[in-house]
Amino acid sequence: MKAGLTRRSLLQSAFAAGGLLGIGAASPIALGARRAQRSGASRTDPAASLSRQFARWVVALRYEDLPPEVVDRAKGLTLHNLASALLGSQLPAGRDAIELVTAEEAGVPNGVTVMVNGRTATKAGAVFANAELMLAGGKWDTFRMLTHPGTCIIPCAFAAAETEEASGRDYIVGMVAGYEVMQRMAADFIPTLMARGFHAGPVFGIFGAAVAAAKVMRLSEDELTNTIGLCANLAGGNLESRGLRESAAARNAMLAVALARQGRQAGEAALEGDAGFYHAYAGNNRGDLTYSFVGDTRTSLDALTAGLGEEWLFLETLYRIYSTAGYNIAHVDVTAQLCEEHDIRYEDVDRVEAVVNWLETQYPSPAFPVRREDLGEATVGSTRYHTAYGVVRRGLPLLPGAPDPPEVLDLMTRVTIIPSHEMTLFGPRITIFTKDGRSYTKQATGREFIWDFDEEVRRIGDVVPGIPISAAQFEEIVATCRDLDRADRADRLVRLTVP
Repeated sequence: MKAGLTRRSLLQSAFAAGGLLGIGAASPIALGARRAQRSGASRTDPAASLSRQFARWVVALRYEDLPPEVVDRAKGLTLHNLASALLGSQLPAGRDAIELVTAEEAGVPNGVTVMVNGRTATKAGAVFANAELMLAGGKWDTFRMLTHPGTCIIPCAFAAAETEEASGRDYIVGMVAGYEVMQRMAADFIPTLMARGFHAGPVFGIFGAAVAAAKVMRLSEDELTNTIGLCANLAGGNLESRGLRESAAARNAMLAVALARQGRQAGEAALEGDAGFYHAYAGNNRGDLTYSFVGDTRTSLDALTAGLGEEWLFLETLYRIYSTAGYNIAHVDVTAQLCEEHDIRYEDVDRVEAVVNWLETQYPSPAFPVRREDLGEATVGSTRYHTAYGVVRRGLPLLPGAPDPPEVLDLMTRVTIIPSHEMTLFGPRITIFTKDGRSYTKQATGREFIWDFDEEVRRIGDVVPGIPISAAQFEEIVATCRDLDRADRADRLVRLTVP
């Protein structure tokens, strides 16, 4: 980092340029310490444990507390993840998950619905299958590059909604509560957990999934506090193993909720205690970080609950519309926009440079990257490949199976990726050098994949040829999501996934 460039100044300078990490105002975590000092800045009691502060806020949260943009995002993310489940049902991983769960659990009494298949299974089994469907479909949401909250939170929120015959509003409140708690817990710690070999997606995802289900099921403050504490026992996810992710987090989340509802106790300081969750997974409970998206290797656990209900980290959630690593999606659209603005064609291009956040070049962690996006030859699926797609096709197919244009395979060899410690996530600076000696540059903001419900409807509609239901039935899903806050039963959406 530059001398004098602090975490806060980097945040503020990036916001001035269009929003760091996909939000238009300072992150609740980044400014948490300052917010916590303001009178009335949080509804939580700083003397209480983190688990209890979260639980107290969640129990008190009502639909009327949610800003319109939060409700809109909840509807859009629900549609996005349901579309992914529909796509995933047509792929081997999705079919395998349905077969596994229905063979073991189909027809159980008091079960909940497996999406697309329509049969019932235990709550734990159904959320496992539904999460696997969403993962297989590849149309995920994304938070801070490496977590995909909806793939475990939304299945659990729907399972609870079906069990409780909950309304659309109850589902929305539970879903939003789950996202907000999970993302506040994860925000500053994601790169540090990844550097210790844990996959931050399922490790933090279980908390959001359990909170969402517990809220819909109307657990008490004590029960929710215990739910969060029990999740500290059940959290897991390993980078070397890879084979099991958010689906296991969803399954374990339902176990935590069931145990807490039954009266099982958990340690009050399960998150921040000397032997608690953060000590175990982040290596300490002081807020010391190994890596950081913004370059500051120190944060504060006290800031996690600051400003709850007033500042929404949930609104930082991006739509990963393309089935590729999240850091690649802006390379498609921003490069395409640059070409459209200056009428640049493939035949005009000599080479392309992209300056990116350095952590995006060393997936999943600088501690043990499985690939370097800035080194070696360009390959299909790499960042250079997606940048070339933006030039050649000004977009990327939403469905699998499309052949790669030879122009893409040629141009990707002339794309250079330049890592930087001062670039926002998902906000590359693209420069196209044309054969006539000119150059054209476009700086992304990191907000390109944050949009409202109507834009989500426009963009996700291209999946219809690849899903097992008719276009008319998919339109019913769209309409039900749009009016979800007026629905008597949220689980109608699950039934609408069944052909």
